[in-house]
Amino acid sequence: MLLIVWIVVPVLALLVLGVLAYGVFGAAGRLDGELRALERDVRPVLAEVQASAEKAAAQRAERSETDD
Repeated sequence: MLLIVWIVVPVLALLVLGVLAYGVFGAAGRLDGELRALERDVRPVLAEVQASAEKAAAQRAERSETDD
């Protein structure tokens, strides 16, 4: 009887660890997909912000040249 317990307990522990690992790796995969989608959504906005910043810097430089 004790031999059965010594066999069943590690098997159940491995089963629980396997289920936990499956859940963690599945969540990591879903998170990776969400982050890629977010990056895809934000990329055009980032390009617009960078273009606006460059335009503002050019206007600032032009204004400082005319003030001198």
